[in-house]
Amino acid sequence: MGNTIAFIGLGKMGLPMARHIERNDHAVVGFDTSEQRIADARKAGLTMTAKAEELIASSAILISSLPNDAALLSVGEQISRCADAGSIYIDTSTVSVDASSTVAEQMKRAGITYLRCTVSGNNLMAEAGKLTVMVSGDHTAFEKCRHLFQCWGEACFYLGDAEQAKLMKLSINLMINLTSGMLAEALSLGQKGGLAWSDMWPVIEASAVGSPIVKAKAGALAKRDFTATFTVEQMRKDVGLVLDAGKTLNVPLGLTALAAQWLSSASASGYADEDYAAIIKVVETASGLG
Repeated sequence: MGNTIAFIGLGKMGLPMARHIERNDHAVVGFDTSEQRIADARKAGLTMTAKAEELIASSAILISSLPNDAALLSVGEQISRCADAGSIYIDTSTVSVDASSTVAEQMKRAGITYLRCTVSGNNLMAEAGKLTVMVSGDHTAFEKCRHLFQCWGEACFYLGDAEQAKLMKLSINLMINLTSGMLAEALSLGQKGGLAWSDMWPVIEASAVGSPIVKAKAGALAKRDFTATFTVEQMRKDVGLVLDAGKTLNVPLGLTALAAQWLSSASASGYADEDYAAIIKVVETASGLG
């Protein structure tokens, strides 16, 4: 087992996160199944390999950034089979608590330390190194890897010894999605009553509800630019995980369920690849503003 850090999954979030680690004088080797992502990673200067099992076997620390439960379960199985006992596996994916718990059991049997490390922020924040980092798992391993987490953002929180980081990420995404729902209703109400779209945005930003997420969205949305930092379909996936967690924990999530319906309407209306804030257009249409 060498000093290489393996990074599996070089998408919009994974690639800048891997590059930040490499820029802090760590030897990083990446792996991805997408030819486009491999090309993008190599163009960015990252060393890539096509031999996943060899990379896993030769790495003391393994990090993944994956799109869904199925990908995590697949990678987790491979790591549990190929990685050396004593290595550390850090998963940064937004996935279900159940899938993460399954991987935790696999790692325990293989003698591999598993850290759940979720991040809050979009790809632009990842590129700027301004993510919020949330970690749970073995505390000693967390301290050992803290310098890696700080490559991604100054705000880094240890939340417990099990799945707390995964649940915290879902809770944050719940609030982010409901923020877009709040904007959808408020902006539709204002427009229907005669307020100009362009006049409302500076007031919203300066008001008590001008939160960081609202201000981050305001620049583009004030110009009705719905170019995605996080798509409708990606948010639909995450909201589905939130609702599943609510069902498991017996927590009523009525507002989240309503927002999930708006996301479904946005997808059906052709906005699937637009920013999740496109639910604003769904509410506008329902208000007779379309």
